[in-house]
This record gives sequence, C-alpha cells and structure tokens, in this order.
Amino acid sequence: MYVYIYLYIYFICPQEAPKENTGEAKPQINEPEHLRKLFIGGLDYKTTDETLKAHFEKWGEVVDVVVMKDPKTKRSRGFGFITYAKAHMVDDAQSNRPHRVDNRVVEPKRAVPRTESGRPDAGASIKKLFIGGIKDEHEEDDLREHFKQFGNIVTCSIVVDKDSGKKKGFAFVEYDDYDPVDKACLQKNHTVKGKHLDVKKAHGKDGRGGGRGGGGGRQSGGWGGGRNQGFGGNNWGLYD
Repeated sequence: MYVYIYLYIYFICPQEAPKENTGEAKPQINEPEHLRKLFIGGLDYKTTDETLKAHFEKWGEVVDVVVMKDPKTKRSRGFGFITYAKAHMVDDAQSNRPHRVDNRVVEPKRAVPRTESGRPDAGASIKKLFIGGIKDEHEEDDLREHFKQFGNIVTCSIVVDKDSGKKKGFAFVEYDDYDPVDKACLQKNHTVKGKHLDVKKAHGKDGRGGGRGGGGGRQSGGWGGGRNQGFGGNNWGLYD
C-alpha cells in the first residue's frame, strides 16, 4: 500500500482572500498557527473545501480550509490544510483518527512550517524522539514526567557508556503513535531541570536524526522543488 508524500510551500499558492465583514465576532486567536494547522493527505479528487471543512469542524472551529489545486488544470492535488481556532482542536481531531472524508480514509498530520523543511525528518512518520542536551542531573523519570504530556510513552532511556556507565548526553523516548512525536517537535522549547533539551525525530542507524530519511531524499515525485507530489514512506505537510 502506497502512502502519499506531499511537499507544500505556502508562498507559491494564492493567499487567502479577505473575508467579507458579516458583523460576526471573530475568534480570539493567540496561539501560533503551526500549532493549529493540520495537513490532510490522501483526499479524494472530488473533495472540496466545503466537504473537508464539514468533516473536521466536528472537532472545533475551523478558521481556514483549503484543498490544494493545480494552478493550470484547477484539479485537486489530493491534499489540503485545515486551520483551527485553538491548538487543542488539532489534538482532538488527531485523537479521533482514522478520518473518512467523501468515503475515503484520509491521512492527517500536523503541518510543518517551511522553516523546518531543511531538516530531512521534518515530515517523517516516526514514533521515537531523539533528545540531546542530557546532563548528569537528568534521570529517566524526569524525561518521562516532561514528555508524557504529548502522548503514551512506551520506552524512555538515557544512553550511557557501556564501560564507564557515564551518560553520553542524549536519550530516546518512544511513543505508541507518531502524532506525539510531531507535537513535541513542533513545540520546540523543552526545558527539564533548568536545562534546554534538543528534541528531534529519531531515525537513521544511530537514531540521532541523521541521514536522508523523512521522505526519501530527492526521489522523483517527492521533493521536486515544492510543487510535486508522489509516493513514498512518509507524509509531508510543509507550509510557509
């Protein structure tokens, strides 16, 4: 079964048209957009902005919705974006997977800001976090206490030298789903015992986020410069 890769750079697409003033009160939005936005892959080509919104507004107020279309043919490109009024609405929607829109199971992921597109793991569906910046005072229980806010932890381990037993400065937290990893990486600021931790998706041979993962490098139909879509092992949902 193929899983779609989508790479979307927001500046190449038309900006949202100004909304007509209907006199209705606008929602108070004070949370960053990247915490309120969902990428929706695997859409049926007949799905419209209206049908996409009708499904996802079950989990909260939708302030923006767009099904991406080819600028020449105007045909759906098979993916879109939903932006909620509040970040917790994204959590609610993700907690209610799988989602079916127009009789097709779709693939929702937290959208990734374009500033993250340079990282090879930005859109990869991975269940394990790499955590750098571990100090001697950090214990596994400290990490569990902090990272449990994102989801159900399966394993948590601080890596130590097998000979000396000293901590090597990094750790891994594994969840039972990819969504907690996406959420933790989007949050960025992680401080445990007064020390900042570097958090990213764990992949590659050493699990440190190196290599060419997260979409297969520059394969045909994958990256392509921001306009193409294709097949591969992970979903992408980049926006500016």
